[in-house]
Amino acid sequence: MGALRTHLLLVADTHLGHGQGSRLTSRIARHLAAADAVLHAGDISDPSVLGALRDSAPHAEIHAVAGNTDHALELPDRLTLKLGGCAVALVHNSGPASGRAARLRRWFPDADLVIFGHSHLPWHEINTRPSDNHTQHHVNPGSAIQRRRAPACTVAHVLLLGGAVAHVQHIPVT
Repeated sequence: MGALRTHLLLVADTHLGHGQGSRLTSRIARHLAAADAVLHAGDISDPSVLGALRDSAPHAEIHAVAGNTDHALELPDRLTLKLGGCAVALVHNSGPASGRAARLRRWFPDADLVIFGHSHLPWHEINTRPSDNHTQHHVNPGSAIQRRRAPACTVAHVLLLGGAVAHVQHIPVT
C-alpha cells in the first residue's frame, strides 16, 4: 500500500458578493481540479462563494471559518480537523505578526498545519516545539482576489504525505 497523499488548496480573503463565486472559481479552476480538500480561512463575505467552490470541486472536501466580514455566514471562528493523517487547524485572524507563532501554538498546540488569513499577505513559517520537536506549519495563502499590499494574488498548495506536511507552495493566480 502506498503512502497516504493528500493535496490541499488554501484560500482566504476572497471578499466576494452574491453571485460572484465564479470570479474565484474561474481564477483557480486548475488548482481546484487537483485538490482533495479546499480550506477557506475566512472573509468569504457571501454564502454563494462556498456554493461555487462546492460546485466547481465536487470531489473535494470544503472547509471554512468565519472572517470579520462574514456576517451572513454561520461558520465557526476556529476549526480543527484531521486530513491526510495530519491535525489541521483553521482560523481567520491570527493577530499581530509579533508573537504569532507562540499564539498559534497556544491556540492549536498539537496541529501539524495552521491556516490563517486576514492580512492578504502570503506567509509560511515553521514552528518547532522544543519539548518534543513537534513541527507546526503556519500558512496564510494570501488572497486570490484582492492582493492589497502583496505583490500578487495567491493561493497555497499543501501536500500531506504519510501523515506529515511534505510541501507548502504559494502560487500566484491571475
